[in-house]
Amino acid sequence: MPDTFRFYEFFAGGGMASLGLGPQWKCVYVNEWCKKKARSYKINHSGAPRVDVRDVAVATPADLRENADLAWASFPCQDLSLAGNGKGLQGARSGTFWPFWNLMKELDSLGRGVPVIVLENVVGALSSNKGEDFKILAKALSSAGYRFGPLVMNAVHFTPQSRPRLFIVACKKNLLIPKSLRREGPDGFWHTPKTAQAYDSLPASTKTDWIWWNLPRPEPKKVELADLIEDAPESVSVHTQEETKRILAMMSEANINKVEAAKKSGKLTVGTVYKRTRKDSDGNRVQRAEVRFDQISGCLRTPAGGSSRQILMIVNGKDVFTRLISTREAARLMGLPDEYQLPQKYNEAYHLIGDGLAVPVVSWLADNLLYPLASVNNGGA
Repeated sequence: MPDTFRFYEFFAGGGMASLGLGPQWKCVYVNEWCKKKARSYKINHSGAPRVDVRDVAVATPADLRENADLAWASFPCQDLSLAGNGKGLQGARSGTFWPFWNLMKELDSLGRGVPVIVLENVVGALSSNKGEDFKILAKALSSAGYRFGPLVMNAVHFTPQSRPRLFIVACKKNLLIPKSLRREGPDGFWHTPKTAQAYDSLPASTKTDWIWWNLPRPEPKKVELADLIEDAPESVSVHTQEETKRILAMMSEANINKVEAAKKSGKLTVGTVYKRTRKDSDGNRVQRAEVRFDQISGCLRTPAGGSSRQILMIVNGKDVFTRLISTREAARLMGLPDEYQLPQKYNEAYHLIGDGLAVPVVSWLADNLLYPLASVNNGGA
């Protein structure tokens, strides 16, 4: 059995999949069309191959000089997300899945097919366009000779951030799958009701290639949001009291009550705030500020498409302070080590992080499914 397995990293961003996979996996090809993200990848992965900073549509098998045991593709989610435009896999961004997939099929026609493929996206991919997008993905995998199974993995089990994501793990039909890696039916921890609905909607010919992957459950996380907060962040400043009052004025009575309860506790309390558009009692759409003090951050999102940047609210007795979450705090919520170098510009760093992967989630998937699967098919026990 080899000491390490080789993999391709598509839509690589800042290389968080590579960090999560760890030293047991060697990256032999990287594709990331965004020059800014590619720059971060290069800075933080000194031993990685040269980043192919081109549209995946122009990549050819010749660019992938070495064969690989795994292909990782976190293709864009904008057209599949609940906040997206509904174009699904036909959209300009999420539709970049197809050039990637065509490249995988070209490799296969040359006898270089990748044994295991991981597709990562938002959980909305299970139900976008009334489930048709997932059905298309499933049929594409099945018709190309892959068995597949989706897992909904939430970063909240590893870091204090609510970040559910869909991971579709597909493997060639001739691969041996140990009994320990599969189940007879869904696991409520890794398979949501929408996962089961997606399965039920598939035609019988595609269902035969479905796998209910079996993963152990992680131990309860020990880190809380307050543990990740910087005392003196360099990338952000505390809001003026006028700005904090404006944020409080945007809150509903229920959210104001949360703030008052935090004041009465007498403890230093850290919460997160998101600005959202809600309907008032008259049906008018108004912007609201919503706070949570459960020591869990809301999902980090990119500023694109109208999503607001996450705000921290720090309550210390009667005093209330607010500020944007710092870039280092956001990186910690993704499980990135403090040694990971972030872009100097706030928006650039926040976009890189918000578009990325929670590193501990990738590690859990790799250690408990991808590595065992590769090992047993390459001479392992």
